[in-house]
Amino acid sequence: MAGLAESLRNIWKIEELRKRILYTLGILVVYRIGAYVTLPGVDAAALADAIQQGGTNNLFGFFNLFVGGAFLQAGIFALGIMPYITASIIIQLLGAAVPYFQKLQREGEDGRRKITQLTRYGTAGITALQSIGYAIYLLNGPARSAIVIDPTFFTITTVIVLTAGTMFVMWLGERITENGIGNGISLIITISIIAFLPQALTNEFQIVVEDSNLFLFLAEMAVLILVTAFIVLVTQGMRRIPVQYAKRVVGRKVYGGTTQYLPLRVNAAGVMPIIFAQSIMFVPGTFAQFFPDSAFMQSFGLLFLDFTGWGYSIIFFFVCVFFTYFYTAIAVNPKEMADTMKRQGGFIPGIRPGKQTSEFIDNILTRITLPGSLFLGFVAIMPAFAVQFGISETQQFAQFFGGTSLLIMVGVTLDTLQQVESHLLMRHYDGFMKSGRVRGRRV
Repeated sequence: MAGLAESLRNIWKIEELRKRILYTLGILVVYRIGAYVTLPGVDAAALADAIQQGGTNNLFGFFNLFVGGAFLQAGIFALGIMPYITASIIIQLLGAAVPYFQKLQREGEDGRRKITQLTRYGTAGITALQSIGYAIYLLNGPARSAIVIDPTFFTITTVIVLTAGTMFVMWLGERITENGIGNGISLIITISIIAFLPQALTNEFQIVVEDSNLFLFLAEMAVLILVTAFIVLVTQGMRRIPVQYAKRVVGRKVYGGTTQYLPLRVNAAGVMPIIFAQSIMFVPGTFAQFFPDSAFMQSFGLLFLDFTGWGYSIIFFFVCVFFTYFYTAIAVNPKEMADTMKRQGGFIPGIRPGKQTSEFIDNILTRITLPGSLFLGFVAIMPAFAVQFGISETQQFAQFFGGTSLLIMVGVTLDTLQQVESHLLMRHYDGFMKSGRVRGRRV
């Protein structure tokens, strides 16, 4: 604890880091306030009664978790940042198949700016489409209750307000990434999830106490801590490939002649695959809202409305595995690694520089990504097992029992700690862990 207190004091001493953290907290407070501002034309009291009657143990309640409660409260941030995630997925898929987007990816900073702008346009379009479905959802009424005061221009105003709200949330996330600490988009999702954690723990504790089974609650906490530790272990796990650098004489100095290591993470894609997969799983349920009178569409959407169902879990598992491989292929470029290594005079012992090195790295990456992807998929569907086998008393708490929520919280927390750690080490302060290593620390 003394070491942690000293690290916190060091953070406060660094003016730039202090300003970045305070700026980030301020932006997150603004986002949380917006989640409680109700859409114009919605009767808040009738909505609260409808939610109580209809319950939240469905996919809408699950989606509500990722937007900080704004979805079921008909807030101006009801769609949150998920349309941006969906637009990013589409742009990255196009980058793997369309020559124009491949060209943009190779153009450096100018190309990234164009891709960012296209992603923003895509976010606006996707939000507008989802807003129509959400307006229909509100007009029909959760639990078949009339919650719209005047339906005349409700759809138009809802589309405008929700689109503006999502674009504003996207702008807040970009501001955090640029001027704050951590990845803004990921932090916004994380803070939305954390907002439900105290209530979920309280409800679980009350139910267990009423059943006079306090040992069950302690066992749940022990398993939750164990799962969290295992997630951290896999997240930081890596395969280190030895790289030998030849000696070079520059002037009177000799460079190289040392052995370093190329770290390849078991989960090189980080938390993004699980966010992408979850975003995709929200689409069918939202799309089904466009056809409230179609029995086929409602039955199709029903498959994606219960996150504890076996059908949903199986689909979600394979989507997680796919996106882990997909995002790893985008984030890690073995050919670029091999070329950089060759230019710097490095080589892997026993492997020829160039193409063979690239193929060697690609093979290693493919092999270590398999257990990483299977692990992500398994943890993502753990809430379904927790509910099916009665490990968790409430579905709200089950969402934190592994699953997307826990993966996102752990991954984003580690990423943010890494950035704080880097600021401390650059200014010759000790980081959070003197004896261990936050991911990315190598001193």
